[in-house]
Amino acid sequence: MTRPIVLSNGNMHVGVNLYGMVHDFYYPYVGLENHATANNMRWRVGVWVEGKFSWLDDGSWEFSIDYEHGVLVSDISARNANLGIILELQGCVDSEYNAYIRNIHVINEFDREREVRLFLHQVMRISNSLNGDTAQYLPDDNAILHYKGRRAFMVGAINKDNQPFDQFSVGVYGIEGKEGTYRDAEDGILSGNPVEHGSVDSVIGFNLKLEAHGSTRVTYWVAAGRDHNEAAEVFKVIKSAGVYARIVKTADFWRTWLTPATNFMDHITPELRTPFGKSLLIIKAHIDNHGAVIAATDTTMRNFSRDAYAYCWPRDGAYALWPLLRLGYFDEVKNFFHFCRRALQPEGFLMHKYQADGALGSSWHPYSVAGRVVPPIQEDETAIVVFLLGQYYQMTQDKAVVEEFYDTLIRPAANFMASYIDEATKLPHATYDLWERHFLTSTYTTSVVYAALLAAAKLAEVTDHQQDAVQWQTVADDIHDAAQTLLFNPDRNFFYKGFIRTKDDKGGYAMMYEDTVDVSSFYGAFMFGLFDLDGPEVQKSFETLKKTFQFSEEKVTPIPRFEHDEYYNMDFANNTGNPWFITTLWMAQYYMETGRVEQAKNTIMWVRDQMLPSGVLAEQMHPLTHKFMSVAPLVWSQAEFLNSIIDLISDPSKEIQGAEPHAKS
Repeated sequence: MTRPIVLSNGNMHVGVNLYGMVHDFYYPYVGLENHATANNMRWRVGVWVEGKFSWLDDGSWEFSIDYEHGVLVSDISARNANLGIILELQGCVDSEYNAYIRNIHVINEFDREREVRLFLHQVMRISNSLNGDTAQYLPDDNAILHYKGRRAFMVGAINKDNQPFDQFSVGVYGIEGKEGTYRDAEDGILSGNPVEHGSVDSVIGFNLKLEAHGSTRVTYWVAAGRDHNEAAEVFKVIKSAGVYARIVKTADFWRTWLTPATNFMDHITPELRTPFGKSLLIIKAHIDNHGAVIAATDTTMRNFSRDAYAYCWPRDGAYALWPLLRLGYFDEVKNFFHFCRRALQPEGFLMHKYQADGALGSSWHPYSVAGRVVPPIQEDETAIVVFLLGQYYQMTQDKAVVEEFYDTLIRPAANFMASYIDEATKLPHATYDLWERHFLTSTYTTSVVYAALLAAAKLAEVTDHQQDAVQWQTVADDIHDAAQTLLFNPDRNFFYKGFIRTKDDKGGYAMMYEDTVDVSSFYGAFMFGLFDLDGPEVQKSFETLKKTFQFSEEKVTPIPRFEHDEYYNMDFANNTGNPWFITTLWMAQYYMETGRVEQAKNTIMWVRDQMLPSGVLAEQMHPLTHKFMSVAPLVWSQAEFLNSIIDLISDPSKEIQGAEPHAKS
């Protein structure tokens, strides 16, 4: 299920689903640990009125879900016409304290006084474990405590008269034949059970008197800590200050954070200004305070597959930070460099993906391929971090940062790339491609390695390391020259996806080419300057893209990653794969680079029209209905939307140092 709302302070991250319910709850890192990750493990909100009961997810409510203007504060309205009740849910993760807070406005639409009972449900599997949790009522604090080990969460709520909840219960969830304590609320009366352990949940309730067409408010908060005492301190701060005051404080924080982008946003056409700001906030919500940039925190896919996207891929992180860098957000970029430096392997490369705490993420890439021992990496991930360092220096002229990272990140990574070259082809050795599927020397990876080595050479010159500069420039030149003869397929008039060089029966070597039409091959070739934007290879490849994916420049057609992509494939006749927002926006960027401004605008506006009202974009969409597929939001999708708009406003002829012409600054 899509997460139309994500909220964060860099330590705590909350995902709210299409029913306005908490469905992902991360602490103490963004993306790690998710204490609410299971198929039906959502924090329900329910209403009892005049003998009738309804949870927000039972199909009887109409929703409006968005952010408040310019801030990472949710603005959710849920209306049940049959009950005559509207709930307005204003919420955020506190900008200073590790607490999720909500201001709940309960509105009576009927013209008579009524008693309404509001029920708020919490369920956790703390630290992703299936057992050993405890939930208990704390009478001295008028709170519910959920805890296990070094994780504690205190739940509090008060009405408009500063009175705490007047009903509660805790119990068993999803084991021993019991669905959960939330069922206890459906008769309007909670049993008051004070403690339970194992797999547990809790419910608190308020008895509210509403006048005809009247309303009232309940404020609610969940304070987190590494033990009960720490959680209690946060709990008391929020209670003392008041939820509403903390929401105002948090909104002010986000308005201030958006300041570097404000001048740029003033130049954006009004219909793009708001989604631009929302995308920027959504990306920031996925950045952990320790430097990791999490690809997606929506864990729905985990219900149907082996894992989710709550990891930092160095590639995704770099792409996410590229537009932030261009807008002047330098601290987030520097923190990411620190994260990558800590993660760098002794050999000078970055691994497949990482947890937010820097530990290795899960992987399906082996250490041996066809009898050869190889690092299980995607080399473009190492390359793009060095490339981003080049962009950072170009934007800031901050030589001190280059010197800080030179010996510990730039030099080891560049030396690895310069040495990991096939002497026969002068191109990088095979590694896994950016889509994580094929082991080969790909056009895309070659393009990024080329640009990264050029960037490293310039950074070496800046810091007076002339020998490094000459070495890396020489390898980059060799890559460029070899690519011109080895990476373009004249039979399909498109760049090869890549090739594997294998031994033949006579002891020599044979080239095994992969000729799949892959949009990343096209994008990498022109964006990172490996091939001339105006050259025949790029122009012919664009025509092949149009033919393969059956689109014209007159009408926006969303396109897949590559032909016959099977990932979440809907298996429709003649379907070449589900459209992705990333690849569709890459076409907008190509249009800008080649002066097709109207086509670029049309593509960007089409993407805007697919967004949820909250500005969320998914990874991919259904080819016929355009319903979101896979995770939403996907940070990379949001980033390419920003990059495309920045390209539209900025001078498209501007070049960057560290890459050939036509790479973006």
